Amino acid sequence: MSKTIINTENAPAAIGPYSQAVRHGDTIYVSGQLPLNPETKQMDEDVSRQTEQSMNNIKAILQEAGVSMERVVRCGIFVTDLADFAAVNEVYATFFEGDYPARATVQVAALPLGAKVEIDAIAAV
Repeated sequence: MSKTIINTENAPAAIGPYSQAVRHGDTIYVSGQLPLNPETKQMDEDVSRQTEQSMNNIKAILQEAGVSMERVVRCGIFVTDLADFAAVNEVYATFFEGDYPARATVQVAALPLGAKVEIDAIAAV
């Protein structure tokens, strides 16, 4: 089974040696998305807006692959402060219609570029 690399200009380019996403068989693995605006390459300071941007980046990558957010089966959320958990959850929930994927949320010491949140996803095609 071969793999297909997925890239879109509607999400920020990878900042390291990785792809935005990889499709292998009937599964799409979306790399952790920092809250960078793909047009401005800037990041808002507010954790809610950061969460929204990370999720919008995931959505854009999945759209490039021809898949909607309802196909997401798992997400990983990395935050630098678990005190932001409620704010992240509030925004995250708006990207799904009551059928939420499996998920893990962990606090980390730091994220690239000083982000407060980073989110990855796995989608079933």
